[in-house]
Amino acid sequence: MPKWSLNFRLWHWINALIVLGLIGTVLLRKTFLSWRTNSEILMQKLSGIGIDITAEQAKMLAKAIRAPMWEWHIILGYALAALVLWRILLFFTPSGKQNYQNLSGETLHKKMVKLGYLVIYAALLFMTVSGLAIHFHDTIGLTKETAHDIKEVHELVNYILLYFVPLHIIGVFIAENQEEKGILSAMVNGGKQ
Repeated sequence: MPKWSLNFRLWHWINALIVLGLIGTVLLRKTFLSWRTNSEILMQKLSGIGIDITAEQAKMLAKAIRAPMWEWHIILGYALAALVLWRILLFFTPSGKQNYQNLSGETLHKKMVKLGYLVIYAALLFMTVSGLAIHFHDTIGLTKETAHDIKEVHELVNYILLYFVPLHIIGVFIAENQEEKGILSAMVNGGKQ
C-alpha cells in the first residue's frame, strides 16, 4: 500500500496551487496593485496631460484596475473552501489520518511538525470561513463594521500562511537531503508504507 493515497496527493498539490494563487493575489494587492499608490500615479499622470481628478475619483479608478485580480482571489477562495472540506474528509481515510496515529513513538521534532500541520489546517479553515463571511456579510446579516473586523483578523491569520509556505519548502528540502530521502517523490508517486 502506498504511504500517500492518490486522493491525498491530489489534494496536496491542488491545495498548494490554490494557496500560492491566493497569496499571489494578496501580494499583488499590497504592492503593484495598491489603490493608494496607483491613485497617486493616476492623479499625477492625468494632471500632466491636463486632466484633473479628485483623490476619490483616483481611488475609484485604481480600485477598478485591480478588480479583475481581486475576482481571482474570490474564485480561489471558493476553491479553498472545497479543498478544506476535502481535507476534512481525508482525515477519515487511512492515508489522511496516518500522520496523527502513534504520536507517542515520534521524536519531538516530528511531533512539532505534525502539530504545525494541524495549525495550518486550522488556519486554512479559519481563512475559508472568514473569507466567506466577509464576502457574504450582507447575505448572512453582518454589519459592514463586523465584516471589516473579520477582515482585519483574516489578514492577520494570512501571515501564518505567508510564513508556512517558505518554511514548508525549506523543511522538505532539508528532509529530502538528510533523514527523509524520497519525501518529495513520495508526495508525487505515493511512496511506500
